[in-house]
Amino acid sequence: MVSTPVLPLEAASPAHICPFDQACSYLEAAAKELRLDRGIVEILSHPRKVVTVSIPVKLDNGEIRVFAGHRVQHSDILGPYKGGTRYHPAVTLREVSALAMLMTWKCALLGIPYGGGKGGIAIDPKRYSVGELERITRRYTSELIKDIGPAVDIPAPDMGTSAREMAWMMDTYSVNVGHAVPGVVTGKPLSVGGSLGREMATGRGTMIIVREALADQGKSLVGMQVVIQGFGNVGMAAAELLHQAGAKIIAVSTGAGGVFAKEGLDIPVLKAYAAANRRSVVGFPQAVPISNADLLTLPCDVLIPAALENQITEENADRIQAHMIAEAANGPVTLEANLSLEARGVTVLPDILANAGGVVVSYLEWVQGLSYLFWDEERVNREMEHLMVQAYRQVTQQSKLRQIPLRLAAYTLGVGRVAQALTDRGLYP
Repeated sequence: MVSTPVLPLEAASPAHICPFDQACSYLEAAAKELRLDRGIVEILSHPRKVVTVSIPVKLDNGEIRVFAGHRVQHSDILGPYKGGTRYHPAVTLREVSALAMLMTWKCALLGIPYGGGKGGIAIDPKRYSVGELERITRRYTSELIKDIGPAVDIPAPDMGTSAREMAWMMDTYSVNVGHAVPGVVTGKPLSVGGSLGREMATGRGTMIIVREALADQGKSLVGMQVVIQGFGNVGMAAAELLHQAGAKIIAVSTGAGGVFAKEGLDIPVLKAYAAANRRSVVGFPQAVPISNADLLTLPCDVLIPAALENQITEENADRIQAHMIAEAANGPVTLEANLSLEARGVTVLPDILANAGGVVVSYLEWVQGLSYLFWDEERVNREMEHLMVQAYRQVTQQSKLRQIPLRLAAYTLGVGRVAQALTDRGLYP
């Protein structure tokens, strides 16, 4: 059994599904399948470094507030740490630690020379002005100045952050070191070294994995009924690309609620509606309203949870009517729910594969930035698709070879590659 790391992590409520415990369970399952050495598993179950910083900021009204910022660096066995920076009220150190660990396996699975990292601040960005968010971001970056860098740890956007925050982070780091360092973050605006294709990358990667999985079942995207929970950057991109490929998007949702149209939603019109309504789809006139809970249980060919973790649990797993689930969010299906779905024959495309498009294009952005040679969008998309399809093929091959579900197959590949690299490098001192 994987031991619990001795870390200053918040205690989890018994009723709450702890993401860190769940991440350790996936590591344990992969280690058991691979028959890994006990010492190797012990090392991989602990983040290498956990950083929590105080972020004192003067708000627009003159009040001084102190926020807590986290950065967890799980493993740099394969390369510098890589992972998003999340602004959300529910951010905890346990959540960030779990996501850092998952990022390690994701990068290894995709064959990217990165280790896993993750950062976050427990704030609701909608409650702060642009000026306040800039001050929060810049102070957070300055507090982490010794812990990030293009060869050390490379942050990226995540929930609640965007290219704007990455530009602030890059500028703050660059000012502190005395010269421009575009490689310190990815997901930047094009004007300061960002990559074409980055905005749609995660959603595009999800579309590619769904397309490949359907092809293995003798089906195509044309006419497939798709439900998407979440209409942010990832969900919207996936909806747009699937719609263009001929799929029928019958329901989507945002935090305030969703919309349903049996004959399919007009995604370009819905996208314009959301842009004019603070990114909400509620009230869209060409559909009927539906709750997030009911949306998950709609009959459909493909369900794409693209919002928060723990959306499909043992409480609602038996009501899921989708034939395939593609995890565009991190950890939207709990361990217990996953076992229930697999037992019913539902194909679950795991998050470390289905939502890996973002980190792939982040890697491609990093490579372009280091070489100061930038590619057109067609090449970026082509390189990303190659890595995504290659990883999918390796996962399905592993699944067949070991006679195990796709999720466990993905984890055995990711964990196994990190474990092998750790064995080859040896233990210092």
